[in-house]
Amino acid sequence: MRVLCDENIPHRLRVLLPEHEVITVAYLNWIGMKNGELLKAVEEAGFDVLITSEQGIPYQQNMDGRKLAMVMLSTPDWNMVKMAAPSIAQALAATAPGSFIRVDCGSFSRRRSKAQGPGLG
Repeated sequence: MRVLCDENIPHRLRVLLPEHEVITVAYLNWIGMKNGELLKAVEEAGFDVLITSEQGIPYQQNMDGRKLAMVMLSTPDWNMVKMAAPSIAQALAATAPGSFIRVDCGSFSRRRSKAQGPGLG
């Protein structure tokens, strides 16, 4: 299966999906393409699946009649993505042209640490 990772997906995901031909948007020099333009280019280049973490795509793009499938990750955070690699591989196996599958990898949030010091605790 030919898989394209959007610019918001960690490039290292490629090595965790060895059963697929995984290429990145950066490798193709397609960084900065708008979503509709990107989907058209992905289809024309013969990719089967686009992996992205852009949360708005399902609301912006209609997948009906598309030749490719889309897998959307809940976060682009590498630590979470690498832990979800088996789920991502399962999602890829379940794709069909025009399908959209969301993989919940967790969500990333920065925790604020409490300031410590005299009278601040």
